Amino acid sequence: MLKKEARKLYRQKRLDLSVQQMSKMDDLMLIQFQSAGVPFLHSILSYWPIEENNEPDTHLFTEYLKFRNPELKVCYPVSDFSSLTMQAVVTDIDTPFLKTELNIHEPDSRDILLPEHIDLVFVPLLAFDTNGYRVGYGKGFYDKYLASVRPDCIKVGFCYFGPVDKLDDLHEFDIPLDIVVSPDNTYVF
Repeated sequence: MLKKEARKLYRQKRLDLSVQQMSKMDDLMLIQFQSAGVPFLHSILSYWPIEENNEPDTHLFTEYLKFRNPELKVCYPVSDFSSLTMQAVVTDIDTPFLKTELNIHEPDSRDILLPEHIDLVFVPLLAFDTNGYRVGYGKGFYDKYLASVRPDCIKVGFCYFGPVDKLDDLHEFDIPLDIVVSPDNTYVF
């Protein structure tokens, strides 16, 4: 399957989900994630789910990790659309978030944590294949960022649906995920 086809198909499948269906699947994914055996972490890069895109509720997974690791540094991305890059900004309970014109919530802070200090990254996706490659929104922000993290940084995606067999149009800069959590399974690559 081509990324463009998967992007269109799975974006629509996600938009067709009801709030009740998503809530149930988010709870099931949290159970899967809790069973995944994620090691002790010092820092993560999460992201604020875009409600208009029916994205999985990453707040559940972030809060679970914060509960397990009280000293955890939680970062959120701030994007630069002119260079298609992003930075991880450290947040706390008092950090305000601003909603951009693209419905992305970004922290209103400039306390940047360098990529080599991130232990785990939650990576948004619309679909993924059986080799851990994902279909995102098509701008390449995360693949560029993931190219700069440590090799042992854990890359995790959350998807309401199972994998497609294979994405046929991968590029040399596509970086596979280590784990994808769905309501029914945890895929480890």
